[in-house]
Amino acid sequence: MLMPHPAVLRGLLAEYEAAAVDETVDATGRPGPRTRDLAYTLCVSTGTRDVRRALETARRHLAEAPATPPAPVAAGGPAGVAD
Repeated sequence: MLMPHPAVLRGLLAEYEAAAVDETVDATGRPGPRTRDLAYTLCVSTGTRDVRRALETARRHLAEAPATPPAPVAAGGPAGVAD
């Protein structure tokens, strides 16, 4: 299964956690729209259907990710193609 880049996953996780704390619940006790949107995105990104599983999967993936990010690719076209 494809997984998002660790930086993207880390950002989604941080946004979800912040929204879950900051955003008020609606009248039915459900999380607000931003929290629900981020939960959905985390589920899609991790191949899960439950936000708790998505959070576990994201955290596990981040724990297994290399400590150093890969070198950035130069902008301007495909790698290895001369101008």
